[in-house]
Amino acid sequence: MVAACLRKESQAFTDFIQRFHDDVFRLCFRMLGNRSDAEDIYQESFLRIFRYLHRWDSSRPLKPWILQVTANRCRTWLSSRRKSTVQLESDSELADRKTGEESNEMAREISRAVKLLREDYRQVFILYHEEALDYLSISEAIGKPVGTIKTWLHRARLEVLETLRSRGMLEISQNDVRI
Repeated sequence: MVAACLRKESQAFTDFIQRFHDDVFRLCFRMLGNRSDAEDIYQESFLRIFRYLHRWDSSRPLKPWILQVTANRCRTWLSSRRKSTVQLESDSELADRKTGEESNEMAREISRAVKLLREDYRQVFILYHEEALDYLSISEAIGKPVGTIKTWLHRARLEVLETLRSRGMLEISQNDVRI
């Protein structure tokens, strides 16, 4: 598929996007927290992926490289947004989500807690827990050592737990939790 894209075969581009659409969009949405922004960066990510596809090392897995390009686009956008105005998902957007059961409430609270994480922790948390990447793949995707990935993931989990505890969603202390 990559070779066909490099030969600029139009069907290959379509197949490539269909293959990685969900992964790229999900990462954009989770990092940016806003559907409209995620759609814009999703498109920019694929443009960047196709522009630099010739640089991909075929001896390495493709998906982590794609997620690295996507994460970099998200970080760049977040950085430029932070310089102008901070824009978080509004309460009305949260209210539009399906509600009802306790599990839905907990899912919303976890989502809020993840949004509060600093950018690098949030990225590692999402790649591990939502994209199901292993430490090595995350390390390759964001260009940090595996030890750093483990540390950031541990700290992210502790911060999410603390946020949930402070919002009354958990009745445990950090000492009660083994991660």
